[in-house]
Amino acid sequence: MENTNRRVVVTGLGVISPIGNTVEECWKNMIAGVHGIGPITLFDTTDYKAKVAAEVKDFDPRAYMDKTETLRSDRYAQFGLAAACQAVEESGVIGTLPPDRVAVYFGSGIGGIRTFTEEHTKLLNRGPKRVSPYFVPMMIANMAAGQIAIRFNCQGAALPAVTACASGSNAIGEALRAIRHGYADAVITGGAEAAISECGVAGFVNMQALSVSPDPDAACLPFDQRRGGFVIGEGAAALVLEEYEHAVKRGARIYGEVCGYGSTCDAYHITAPRPDADGGARAMEQALAEAGYQKGETVYVNAHGTGTPLNDVAETAAIKRALGEEEAQKAYVSSTKSMTGHMLGAAGAIEAVACLKAMEEGIIPPTIHLEEPDPACDLNYVPNQAVKAEVDLCLSNSLGFGGHNACLAFRKVRL
Repeated sequence: MENTNRRVVVTGLGVISPIGNTVEECWKNMIAGVHGIGPITLFDTTDYKAKVAAEVKDFDPRAYMDKTETLRSDRYAQFGLAAACQAVEESGVIGTLPPDRVAVYFGSGIGGIRTFTEEHTKLLNRGPKRVSPYFVPMMIANMAAGQIAIRFNCQGAALPAVTACASGSNAIGEALRAIRHGYADAVITGGAEAAISECGVAGFVNMQALSVSPDPDAACLPFDQRRGGFVIGEGAAALVLEEYEHAVKRGARIYGEVCGYGSTCDAYHITAPRPDADGGARAMEQALAEAGYQKGETVYVNAHGTGTPLNDVAETAAIKRALGEEEAQKAYVSSTKSMTGHMLGAAGAIEAVACLKAMEEGIIPPTIHLEEPDPACDLNYVPNQAVKAEVDLCLSNSLGFGGHNACLAFRKVRL
């Protein structure tokens, strides 16, 4: 196989999110500063310190699969397949390539934890014979990728990225490399998560990662000195990545070019970021180098921006190191998690969508509820209101438990 360095573009997008179940609805709410955080409805939170989450609303999986499929798939995989269906339909790539030249790289940080919880409860209460024969295929974290590949007859590689909160970004980055180096001509990629469950929330609360504010308007506060943890979200986002020449030849709509990717590990701690932000900075530096960044370019960084005390300070330091202090102060930085909540394995994917839309429309989405900036977080976080700005380069940061760091870089297509 020829080892080339081919250009890669985005020709389709799809979104299932707490602020809208289409790209258009999600983006409209994002630039309007509308958040999707509210009281948890998916289970009884009486005994839980965390009472709010960013749930997906008004989602009907039967719009994307038949009833039997819905009964045999976890909520996370339903989200993933739905987002992929939207992206594939918009792209129109299926049928233009041999099936073995189309791959699926789709991430999930946790996979089917809701299924695990439900089936384990059956086991304890009703015995082993009551556990569903579909328990394992519904639970495993590769099944969104598998179901997408089956639906669209993608016979290239079908792989999940399972790197906690960096899963979506790592999936997109590895998809970029697969096309760039000739292993595929198109990849359906992104991430999906549905971990708002009894076990999921209890685990995050007990490790003191979640915000316990009961007020939906004061729970998710990236870069604000009042911040006390992230708000768990759910959903999926999908992108169709395609080799540039093929996309142009068939007249596809092109959102932008994926022009850089960095992937590093802190090798430091299972949950906390390195205090010196070395791993995150190196991931950004790798993406910037691949993207051909030049000092003076206008940059938008969609920050990981979880609203946890340690993350926001470390990420600010990483941005300063990667861009340099002077250029970092000029950059636009925002956390769209302030609106979507933290969608875990889907976060990097929906934030990639936000970068592409910001670049396409010349609008930077805000960081909402930023009223009392932390003195240690002193960049332009686009507080509370979107701003109009034409940017040369967009970066999307994702930092995951285990020390995983991923950064994606996007540009408008240059001829």
